Amino acid sequence: MRQQLLSDQELVHLYLTGQEKALAMLVNRHKDKMFTAVYMLVKDRSLAEDILQDAFVKIVTTIKSGKYNEEGKFIQWAMRIARNLVIDHFRRNKKMPTISDSEGNDVFDFINVYEENQEDRVIRTEREDKIRRLIEELPTEQREVLVLRHYADLSFKEISELTNVSINTALGRMRYALNNLRKLIEQHNIAF
Repeated sequence: MRQQLLSDQELVHLYLTGQEKALAMLVNRHKDKMFTAVYMLVKDRSLAEDILQDAFVKIVTTIKSGKYNEEGKFIQWAMRIARNLVIDHFRRNKKMPTISDSEGNDVFDFINVYEENQEDRVIRTEREDKIRRLIEELPTEQREVLVLRHYADLSFKEISELTNVSINTALGRMRYALNNLRKLIEQHNIAF
């Protein structure tokens, strides 16, 4: 079984026929994208890992029970499960998710920058921190689309399905988010 050659649907089918490796391939294919999206919403690495684990447990349970409907949209379905678990978490804790500076590991820690000296690293980190604080100031809908598009690398079609809005609404929210972010950058005199 070569992961690159098999579609998500084929992996689900193989898993249902008893081939456990197919599930491992499916998880490995999508875990980074899902983790990034969850992490950007909860801002806590261990909480994001817990939510992602719960999401995969729910995914496996649903597949094994025969309730998974193969529509060629596995990742959108999986991301919706993860997003709903994040929403449930915040509802239980009566908090609204925001993007802010985080302590410890950060999504930007995963960006490879070659031959970066200490001064460049400090400047980059300060700029990223400023941008994160500005992203916090965006309205929730705009912030969510921005995070899902740029940090989770989802397409606008995937975002529209995940957030239950039309593609045009997702595109509009992104446009407003970028315009508002540009204005905030100008107001705070952040140089790039």
